[in-house]
Amino acid sequence: MSAVTESAATDAERPAPGLLELFSAFLEIGLMGFGGVLPLARRMIVEKRRWLTETEFTEVLGLCQFLPGGNILNMSVALGMKFGGWRGALAAFTGVIAAPTAIVICFGVIYNRYSDNPQVEHVFAGLAAAAAGLLIGMAWKIARPVAAKPWAAAIALVCFVAIAVLRLPLFWTLLVLAPISILISWRLSR
Repeated sequence: MSAVTESAATDAERPAPGLLELFSAFLEIGLMGFGGVLPLARRMIVEKRRWLTETEFTEVLGLCQFLPGGNILNMSVALGMKFGGWRGALAAFTGVIAAPTAIVICFGVIYNRYSDNPQVEHVFAGLAAAAAGLLIGMAWKIARPVAAKPWAAAIALVCFVAIAVLRLPLFWTLLVLAPISILISWRLSR
C-alpha cells in the first residue's frame, strides 16, 4: 500500500487530538527522555496514540531533521500545526519544553556544585551509553519504511557515507541529496 493510500485509509479512523491532548502528549515526551527522546516520541505518536503511520512519522522526521533546530521541537510544532493550527503548535511546543527546561536548570545547579565528584562523571558516562542505545534503536525503527523503497535506502546510505565516513559537511550533503531525493520521490509517484 502506498504512503498516500495508507494515510488516506487511516486518517478517517484516527481522531485528531485536541490542544490539551497535544500538550499532555508532548509534556510526557519531554519528561521521558533527554537526548534520546525520538524513540519515545515515535512509540507514543505511532504505536500508542496512532496519530501517524510509520511512513508518515518517517516523512515528518525527515522534514524536521532537514530544518534547523531540535528534531523533537520541530516535530512538536509540525504535529501541533497539523492537528490544531498555531494553537496546537504552541500547545505541543510548550508541552515538550516545559518540564525538561525546569529539570535541566535543576541538574545544572547540581552539576555545577558537584562536577568534580567521580561518581557524577560515572553517571554521565552511563547516560551517554544509554542515549547511544536509544539512538541505534530509533535508527533501526525508522529505517524500516525507508528500506521498503530501494531508492530511498540508497539515498540514506549515500548520506551516511558522506557524513559519517567521508566527514563531508551536513549542509552541503543535504543541499545535494535532498533535491535528488525529492525529485526521485516525485517522479516515482507520478
